[in-house]
Amino acid sequence: MRPRALAAAGLAAVLLAGCAQSVDPIERLGKKAAQHVGSHGPARADGRPYRHWGLTAPLPAPPRVPVRGAADRRGVPPVVRRVETSDKVVFLTYDDGAERDPRFVELVRELRLPVSMFLTDSVVGPGYGHFARLQSVGASIQNHTLDHPALRGLPYAGQRAEICGQQEKVRSRFGIRPRLFRPPYGTYDRTTLRAAADCGLSAVVLWSVAAREQGRGLRAGDIVSVTSGEAAGPTLTERTTRLLREIQRRGLTVGRLEDYL
Repeated sequence: MRPRALAAAGLAAVLLAGCAQSVDPIERLGKKAAQHVGSHGPARADGRPYRHWGLTAPLPAPPRVPVRGAADRRGVPPVVRRVETSDKVVFLTYDDGAERDPRFVELVRELRLPVSMFLTDSVVGPGYGHFARLQSVGASIQNHTLDHPALRGLPYAGQRAEICGQQEKVRSRFGIRPRLFRPPYGTYDRTTLRAAADCGLSAVVLWSVAAREQGRGLRAGDIVSVTSGEAAGPTLTERTTRLLREIQRRGLTVGRLEDYL
């Protein structure tokens, strides 16, 4: 083959190899570069991503919490509406998994928000990939049943199937078993607590503040339920940034709920 033909063949081989490669930007960065970016992503151009989200300063890092020993699961798990703590922290929780706003992933990554996502399998549907991305940037994944029924009054077998079934779904999707459980609508009975214990859960988490409540002041230890899946009005990202500004105004920050329970 002539030199010119050889060169043309070599160029064609390079082009074909390039077409076969993934165009995913993280893959193009390479493993080392992707690790350098880390789970919180690159900073904004001015190095102050908090300004992009309407905050006047970075949220303070939450206090370091001592590692807790293994929970004693011989009894039923506690029901927690708020955390008794002197730390200036509140906890952001999100239910169901109906709203999958891609900007929310960016918000969690850039501000390093330790949010807790209580997922329902029938609501998430084919959207588990979105929550895998959230998990990869620091969100925790917790249990909110398979099908979102009101559990109070249901027989033990039905409640156990709902709770343990979602434990298995989360394990198969994320490789973890949730520690925390939120009953749909916040309703439960003694049977719920027994089923939750038998499914390996260490706490039943309700809330002390719903984000839609405008007149309530936030206090340290509040567990905030941020509504999701609203058809009209602000997006989940917008509702969260509005809440973050209020948290900041009150001299609080966002803590990781699992560290306190």
